[in-house]
Amino acid sequence: MEESLTKTDELIRVRAALLNILEDTDELRRLAVDEKNKTMAIIENLTDGVILLNKKNQVEIISPPALDFLGVKKNEIIGKHLVDFLQKEEFSQAKEALIDENEKRIKSVYKKEVQTKEGLYMEITSVLLKDEIEEKGFLIVIHDITKDRLVEKMKTEFVSIAAHQLRTPLSAIKWTVGMILDGDIGEINEEQRELLEKTYISNERMIHLVNDLLNVTRIEEGRLLYNQEWGQLESLTEDVLNNFQETLKMKNIFLDFEKPKGLPSVKFDKEKMGLVLQNLIENAIKYTQNGGKIKISLEKDEKSVIFKIKDSGVGIPKNQQERIFTKFFRGENVIKMETEGTGLGLYTTKNIVNAHKGEIWFESSENEGTTFYFTVPIMKNN
Repeated sequence: MEESLTKTDELIRVRAALLNILEDTDELRRLAVDEKNKTMAIIENLTDGVILLNKKNQVEIISPPALDFLGVKKNEIIGKHLVDFLQKEEFSQAKEALIDENEKRIKSVYKKEVQTKEGLYMEITSVLLKDEIEEKGFLIVIHDITKDRLVEKMKTEFVSIAAHQLRTPLSAIKWTVGMILDGDIGEINEEQRELLEKTYISNERMIHLVNDLLNVTRIEEGRLLYNQEWGQLESLTEDVLNNFQETLKMKNIFLDFEKPKGLPSVKFDKEKMGLVLQNLIENAIKYTQNGGKIKISLEKDEKSVIFKIKDSGVGIPKNQQERIFTKFFRGENVIKMETEGTGLGLYTTKNIVNAHKGEIWFESSENEGTTFYFTVPIMKNN
């Protein structure tokens, strides 16, 4: 009898334990469903397009903006391969950005800008999802930047129009003040000459700023290079250096130019490449203290001619180096020196070098100087 009661009690305890487990499991299931519903609600209401792929590159989740971007309905794409939907001509840029043609798979991308045939601009980011064991799939985010690009275009057009309108009166002021300084319309006294010379210098600064702004608009409109011809980079360097001889003497800066032998001709826009050299040499002189040193050299490797300019100047603070090629940026240490500048020179320089299919980079330590490098590709001269 006691044995029978013991078994009954054991069964009751087991039953109670199983019921507790089932209740806990049911609660966890409800919580999981709630979390899934919350996640789906967030995804459904995001303004950005979101696509979740499994490890077979099949679409598991897709948000309404992503459906609009692809021009499909939800039931037409869920469970299908995303690659199949990017074969259309209007998605050629997105396909190029997202798909590795060699491995026939999605690749990781960070904020890649693409344009559709309808004139929409999208910023695409794809992130590989994986744990310590295996890949789980990809999360793709599509951000519509069409309005941003339109605003940027309007700003660029405004700057271009304003800069062009400013050039004519500034040129007239320069011509008029130059005539007065040259005595073409009569003698002037020393006090008048001093004031006019200051006016002339200020006008030159304005002309320089307008030219910088026009270069920026050309960069942003994709019309930077006009006339590329074959030439020797060392000859162009010598021509540009001739413009700085007086400044070098005034600051007592020793400049060493290693004139190379046997460098091949390269193809470049002489005016724009001259601006690159001018900006780099001018910066080296401007930010090198009196009595300092600058060394310029040219060399080549299998693919490029490499320009190098090293100065003993103030250097670039480490925490600001990643911003050095951005628009309107000037280092805190050079601002304190009260040297003039628009912060557009290196931005323009980088874009000109890139337009020539070259690369530009630098090495710098604060108070120890800076070395800038850039390359111009060697191509076959047909």
